Amino acid sequence: MPVDGSGAVGAVGDADLAGAVDDVGAVGAVGAVGAVFGEPVTRVRRRGRTALLIATAAVLGLVAGTCAGYLVQADREPTKLPSLSQPVVAQAKGAGPEPLSAAQDRRVKTDGDLRKLLIKRPKGARDVDYPAGQDGWLSLGDYADQLKNADQEFGDLVSAEFRRAVSTEWRMGNTDSVAVRLVQYRQEENLGAAERAGNWNVDGASGRPIPGTSDGMAYVTDKPDTKPGYLPLYTAQAHAWRGDIAMEIWIYDTKPISKAKIMDLAKRQMERL
Repeated sequence: MPVDGSGAVGAVGDADLAGAVDDVGAVGAVGAVGAVFGEPVTRVRRRGRTALLIATAAVLGLVAGTCAGYLVQADREPTKLPSLSQPVVAQAKGAGPEPLSAAQDRRVKTDGDLRKLLIKRPKGARDVDYPAGQDGWLSLGDYADQLKNADQEFGDLVSAEFRRAVSTEWRMGNTDSVAVRLVQYRQEENLGAAERAGNWNVDGASGRPIPGTSDGMAYVTDKPDTKPGYLPLYTAQAHAWRGDIAMEIWIYDTKPISKAKIMDLAKRQMERL
């Protein structure tokens, strides 16, 4: 098409350009101009259509695979599970092994009657007026009542896994009394016997180790407890433990108590454990 020297389009008028645009339809204005000048027109490809087709095909493939898997499993025979019953084990014949003796197994003693492990009362001893417990046995409440702050001690004994307790008491004269107790603990979560044996108020008392024990102690008060209208009261106490049993001995008298007296009782009682 002729073009004048200035580069302007010659015979091309507005009508020709508009007609070209109408002929191409979807082609934009740039494509229309290209058609008028006889240049090839390139369509602009829409983006995103290929990715959409690929994603749709992937989803359809996943669904088809899942359905096919269910159909295959549905056509298969069920897998048999192993039997829950087990073969019967033949019981051994003949006599079983002999039970262990008390020398071989300490629990033979401690799981029996604890009252048999208490020290024997001396000859000439008399019963106290109001013995604790019943027939030598102390329940949790009975034992807690023998201690100061019974309500608090009750909760502490529960936490210490109290199992059972036994006691023996006697009097030799008119002013003295002796109480010996064995307290057994379950010891499933803590060492109740050891903890209780080492947790006593011994203020104002002098102590000595009990022979044959790891940390047992015997104490004698240096000064009596005095109250108006009452006789002076001297106290001696001993505490030790072995296994799951805690031992405690209490002596009360209006006269001074010798260390030899409480130590003798403590040693003989620990020997029985």
